[in-house]
Amino acid sequence: MSATTLAGRYLYYPGCSLKGTGRAYETSLLAVFRALGVELLELDDWNCCGATAYMSVDEVKAFALSGRNLALAERQGLPDEARGEQVDLIAPCSACYLVLNKTQAYMRYYPQIGQRVSQALQTAGLRYKGSVRIRHPLDVLVNDVGLDEIALKVKTPLKGLKVAPYYGCQIVRPFATFDDRHNPVTMDRLLGAVGAEVVDYPLKTSCCGGSLTGNLPKVGVTLVHALLDEARKRGADVIATVCPLCQFNLDAFQERAGGRRTNDHHAPTASQQLPVVYFTQLLGLALGIPARELGLQANIVPAEPALAKRGVL
Repeated sequence: MSATTLAGRYLYYPGCSLKGTGRAYETSLLAVFRALGVELLELDDWNCCGATAYMSVDEVKAFALSGRNLALAERQGLPDEARGEQVDLIAPCSACYLVLNKTQAYMRYYPQIGQRVSQALQTAGLRYKGSVRIRHPLDVLVNDVGLDEIALKVKTPLKGLKVAPYYGCQIVRPFATFDDRHNPVTMDRLLGAVGAEVVDYPLKTSCCGGSLTGNLPKVGVTLVHALLDEARKRGADVIATVCPLCQFNLDAFQERAGGRRTNDHHAPTASQQLPVVYFTQLLGLALGIPARELGLQANIVPAEPALAKRGVL
C-alpha cells in the first residue's frame, strides 16, 4: 500500500543543516516527496536538535532542546491524523535523527533525565507524553511509499550509473530502527529500484571524520581519503549519502584527500574526483525532476559530467 493511501502527510523537522550548508538536501527531498504525492508539513517553531557542541558541553540541556521539538511535534500532530495518537516526524539530517531518537530513549530509560527534561519543558508550557516516532526519509520511502510505487513513477532510469551507497555512522547506530546497524540495505534497494547499479561498498557505515576535518584535520582527512579511495576502487561513478556533514566532508576535502592518496600535495585530477550527492538528488533525477530543482549545481565536485556520461542527464 502506498503512502498516498496509507499515510500521505508527515510532520517534517529540517534541522539547522538543511536550512544552511545542506540546503540541496532539503530542496531535493521536498521535490521528491511532492513528485510521489506525499505531503511534508514543516514543524512549527522548531529549534536546534542539540547535536554536536551541545552534547559535549551539557548533555541534559541538549536533551531539553531536542525534547522541545518532540513536544512541539506531539502538540502539532496532523490535521488528518491517520495513525491514532502516534505522530510520525521525519528527520532527514543524520545528527538530528540520532539525537531525537537518543532523547526519547534516555527520557524513557533514565527517569532522572526524563524528569529534568520534563521540568525544563514545563517552564515553557510544554509536555511530552512519548507519542512521536522519529522517521528517516529512507524508512518512509521504502516501507510506507514502497519500491513498487516509486518504480512506477520513474521517468529516467539510472541505468548504468554505478553508485556507492554511503549511510554514515549515525542513522543505524546505535538505534537501528529500520535497517541493520552493520550492513544497511535500504538505500541500496531504493537506488536499485530506480535503475542504478549499486556497487558493493564495505565502508558504507564508516565515519567520514565529522567535525574532525576542522579540529584534527590529519585524522579527518585520512578518514575522508579512505572512503573516497574505496569507492574509486569499487568503480563507483558517484557516492550517494544521507547526511549533510558527510556530504560536505567528502565533497569539500577531496583536494586534500587526493594529495594524501598520491603521497604529495597535488590536487586530484578531474578523472580522480568523485561526485558526492544526496540520495534524494539521484531519486529526483530518476523521477524526471530537473537537476537545478534538485540543487546539483551546489556541489563542489560537479556531478553533471559523471551523470551525463551514463546518460542520466
